[in-house]
Amino acid sequence: MSKIFPEPILNLPKADIPIKGLEAYLSQAADHQIIFMEFSEDVELSEHSHESQWGIVLEGKIELTIDGVKNTYTKGDRYFIPKDRKHSGKIYAGYADMTYFDQKDRYGTKA
Repeated sequence: MSKIFPEPILNLPKADIPIKGLEAYLSQAADHQIIFMEFSEDVELSEHSHESQWGIVLEGKIELTIDGVKNTYTKGDRYFIPKDRKHSGKIYAGYADMTYFDQKDRYGTKA
């Protein structure tokens, strides 16, 4: 997998997200998180909900179903998932994004 992210991002703590084929780097703030993610394998995301989430696709493709409405996002597209909205999806190998979570403790760091 080629690295889309520059050294300052790669030097951030790795996010502890138990998804096979995912490399993720965590920028932690007092009231939110920003995750830089890159996927080397296809991933199915089961339906779930949490605090609001905003993302921008840097490479590849993701399909998201939010409140039963399915959309496909590719490089340059942005998506927003409001708080507590049920969503699921499929992420394709080669996908990379930057995601903002309106939640300070969505993910921890790898030990």
